[in-house]
Amino acid sequence: MTKKFLKQHQIDFIEHNIDEQPEYVDQLKAEGFMATPVVKLPNGNAFSGFRPDRLSQLA
Repeated sequence: MTKKFLKQHQIDFIEHNIDEQPEYVDQLKAEGFMATPVVKLPNGNAFSGFRPDRLSQLA
């Protein structure tokens, strides 16, 4: 749903698929994330899960 939202609102993003790139799992766990998707913003903030409230701030 997050990726669909970003595409619908023409927001550029880079996807790292943890099934295809498992090296990102340890990195995300080290940063305290236990669920995906993880959205990292240009300002350094990040959040996980489908968060329409946070995503709408990007649109």
